[in-house]
Amino acid sequence: MKKLLLVSLLLFVYTCDKPDSNTDKTSKPEVTNSKGIGPITSVTLGPIDPKRAENGEKIFQQKCSSCHKITEKYVGPALKGATKRHSPEWIMNFVLNTEEMLQKDPKAIELLETYMTKMIAQGLNEAEARDVLEYLRKIDEEK
Repeated sequence: MKKLLLVSLLLFVYTCDKPDSNTDKTSKPEVTNSKGIGPITSVTLGPIDPKRAENGEKIFQQKCSSCHKITEKYVGPALKGATKRHSPEWIMNFVLNTEEMLQKDPKAIELLETYMTKMIAQGLNEAEARDVLEYLRKIDEEK
């Protein structure tokens, strides 16, 4: 059940945040500067850590893939481009503090209104959430 919630939330967050079809296709998606609401106040990004990304992919497959796909909308939003649309802190806080984010964070509320499905908290710890973030970063660097 927790797996389904995390997957739904991640999918919801990332797919809902796609630009409208009426927007200029040449413009880059706007990145939210919000850090969200939760325990993560700062994330230092360096080069992608392959081991963390690999673990993040495993976590994604176990807990997220029932609701999220990488390149297409499903129960929740497609996750490709998530790190281009949201700050690392926002992504981790959404994974770790789903319920409060869905109640108080404007971007999370917007995603909920679009997908009309709440992401279920998956009970990940900070290290696991960071691994998922690393996997999403890896996806977004692939062509």
